[in-house]
Amino acid sequence: MSETASPTVVDFWFDPACPWAWLASRWMLEVEKVRPVETHWHVMSLWLLNKDRDDLDPKYAEGIERTKGPVRVCIAAAEAHGPQALLPLYTALGNRIHLEKRTVDRELIEEALAEVGLPTDLADAADSTEWDDKLAASHHDGMDRVGTDVGTPVISVEGCHIFGPVVTPAPTGEAAGKLWDGVRLVTATPGFYELKRSRLDRPIFADPVKPQRVA
Repeated sequence: MSETASPTVVDFWFDPACPWAWLASRWMLEVEKVRPVETHWHVMSLWLLNKDRDDLDPKYAEGIERTKGPVRVCIAAAEAHGPQALLPLYTALGNRIHLEKRTVDRELIEEALAEVGLPTDLADAADSTEWDDKLAASHHDGMDRVGTDVGTPVISVEGCHIFGPVVTPAPTGEAAGKLWDGVRLVTATPGFYELKRSRLDRPIFADPVKPQRVA
């Protein structure tokens, strides 16, 4: 990224449980290395997105119910320690959820909090409704930009909003920059809505990244 370029602010909504959001978030970190981009991180919720649906497979619905703990903790952490806490916490959670394939429980959440220097009692938020109004506000801030028939991630840049990209593995280096250039091009095209093909590959994850500690 050029030191003289004025960075473009990109708003990115994620649920820590979503593997596709995880891959897109790692792609955005690569984009920041090769394009003048600064990502601002926000929380959305697969639980809120799906909680009023009655057509979900029961096993999937059970899994979605378990996702509300991490998003509540992310919201509580951001409220108590500022939005800069989100990326390190997201990375610490995501390494455990997606790369280590661990079950989301209090132990996992406390480990992630401790790794990035946040108080482990923030894990209490996982089982509390105290943060649900703020979670809903963050969720709808992202989802209302793109509609109700999509999920996570959501990206917003300079008045243009889109769900995705859904990509695996996450591109790195200049390949990440070229994908970003393409995303910017299509999202800035008036009337553009969708490009899609059948998804044949499962998420392919890279090695874990050590998150920075929250100042």
